[in-house]
Amino acid sequence: MSFLIRVLLPDSPGSLGNLAEAIGELEGNIQSVDIVETFPDGTVMDDIVVELPATTMADALITAASTVEGVEVDSIRPFSGRVDRRGQIHLLAKVAAKAYSVQAAMEELVAAIPKALTSSWAIVIDNNEPIHRVASSIAAPEDDGTVPADIQVDTARTLSADVESWVPERWSLLDSALAAAPLGDTGLVIVIGRTGGPDYLASEVEHLGNLGTILGAVLKK
Repeated sequence: MSFLIRVLLPDSPGSLGNLAEAIGELEGNIQSVDIVETFPDGTVMDDIVVELPATTMADALITAASTVEGVEVDSIRPFSGRVDRRGQIHLLAKVAAKAYSVQAAMEELVAAIPKALTSSWAIVIDNNEPIHRVASSIAAPEDDGTVPADIQVDTARTLSADVESWVPERWSLLDSALAAAPLGDTGLVIVIGRTGGPDYLASEVEHLGNLGTILGAVLKK
């Protein structure tokens, strides 16, 4: 089974190699490594997809990572495939190819963006009257009519159901982390969720915002 493990480690020569060695001792196969964010204190947050033997539990991966000096495990969860943010170019191309139909383009977007941004689900809401859900990925919360009266997202940012009463309760079930961004000035808003966390980092939110700006420009043509 494959897992996505998010780790904080020193941004110095040998740190990633030492972690890879510890994972190798479990007979774990590293399928991809992606730098999520680099911090001023000399540390870096990495997303690493590891395939473990069927008899090896996820806890063993956490233990192995924790034995490496300077490494802190932020989160771990099941994950299929590889993390490859370069694949977002392919995503943009597929959306652009279907820009003749907003519905078709948004269905392409919600199907692909959870993998691109290591999320559990994605939803696109049309914030024009009448406000309604345009498209949603397979694992997205069910549309039970709780779409709010106003999607208050004019820039890319994280969302909190505890602070913002307009956020539907279903979006934050199972302690889901949330982020959203407008798709340019189209009136469309994309919301992504990560069930069980971890929270979206500033770099991830910025990345979502950049994608929203590009997609908005494509849709307006």
